Parts: sequence; structure tokens; C-alpha cells
Amino acid sequence: MLFHSDNRNGSDRGKRIYALFEIVYTAIDFLAAMMFLVGSVMFLSEAWQTPGTWLFIVGSVLFATKPTLRLARELKLAAIGDTDDLAKRLHG
Repeated sequence: MLFHSDNRNGSDRGKRIYALFEIVYTAIDFLAAMMFLVGSVMFLSEAWQTPGTWLFIVGSVLFATKPTLRLARELKLAAIGDTDDLAKRLHG
């Protein structure tokens, strides 16, 4: 089942995929937050407002990437998963 907490406890390959996606997800989160922080400081000066706006746009794109990344991870985990386990989770 997609987005099920047991997905992180599957096979060794599944655990590696889960961990890799979590690292990337955290890096994206950090970069997006930094873009917003620096963009906010840039907005204090009228001369820096245009670059600050671009940082907000880039940060927004990064934040929008996060749910896409989670969906990609879940689809990948489902693709490598055992169909018997998937059926058990669905019919629980």
C-alpha cells in the first residue's frame, strides 16, 4: 500500500531506497528553507528585491518537489515489493 509506514521496513533494497529518498528529501527541505531565509533578508534592501524574489521562486519549486519525491519513492517501493505482502496490507 502506498504511503504505508511498513514500507521502510521491507527488504534490504527497500530500506536503502527509503533511506536514500529520505536524505534527498531532507536536502531539498534544507535548500528550500535556506532560499526563503536568504530571500527574506534580501527583501530588506530594495536593490536586492529582484534576486530575493528569484530565491523565493526557487524555494517554492523545491518545496513543490517534496511531494513528488515522496510519490516517486512510494511507487518505486511498490514496484520492488512482494505482491503477497502488498495484498496482505490491502486486505489487512
